[in-house]
Amino acid sequence: MSEDEGKGKDDGRELSWVEIAGHRERLLRLVRRRLPNAQDAEDCVQEAMVRAAAHGNLDRDRIGPFLTAVALRLCADHYREQERRHRLLRRAVQVGVPELPDEGVCDKDFGRWLLGQVDLLRGRERQVVLARAQGISTLEFARMHRISVKAAEGAFTRGRARLRLVCARALDGAVA
Repeated sequence: MSEDEGKGKDDGRELSWVEIAGHRERLLRLVRRRLPNAQDAEDCVQEAMVRAAAHGNLDRDRIGPFLTAVALRLCADHYREQERRHRLLRRAVQVGVPELPDEGVCDKDFGRWLLGQVDLLRGRERQVVLARAQGISTLEFARMHRISVKAAEGAFTRGRARLRLVCARALDGAVA
């Protein structure tokens, strides 16, 4: 085998952990700039290295870029997961707050007023908004009316936008 053939492409040997671990310090520097917690950075680098080791036929010349790409994606995944947890926490906090009786009365009154405003909507928009108010999903509405789901979702989105505009105008009038 010539010297050029032995370099670059996989020579039949699996990557050793030593070859992969040689990139550890570089990856840690890269990831620590992106993640605030040193333990999270260490976990991210370890996960990237494990994925490289588990990769069946990774070219030795591509191990560095592969590890870099995986580590950066794991950083992005870390922030996505963190944001998802924050959203869930905010929802849990909102659910736990007991509603005051007057808020419930106001909400019901506003709901009745808003339902009356649905009559201002056009045909399909009005139909789909009323169906959703009755608990019928957009998918079920599309099947019942033999239209595409996209058309039903579009009508619902337009109807909601028009109702928001009606609410905004009503609030502007109340303030004036």
